[in-house]
Amino acid sequence: MTKQLYTAKEVAELCGISESSAYKIIARLNKELKDKGYLTFSGKVSRAYFSERMYGGVVGAEVKEKGN
Repeated sequence: MTKQLYTAKEVAELCGISESSAYKIIARLNKELKDKGYLTFSGKVSRAYFSERMYGGVVGAEVKEKGN
């Protein structure tokens, strides 16, 4: 069975960012999912949703939060 969730450590490695930044991104994505009625897990994010939100599925692209 394939893992369905990324951890903060995995997101950090994929994006080349710190784990604390990865946790912020995960929290933002999980809020979006929760607002859509999906079940979320603290500190983890759906691989499918992460790929969808990463600029057309390109993993490793620079991620910038709004306001930066």
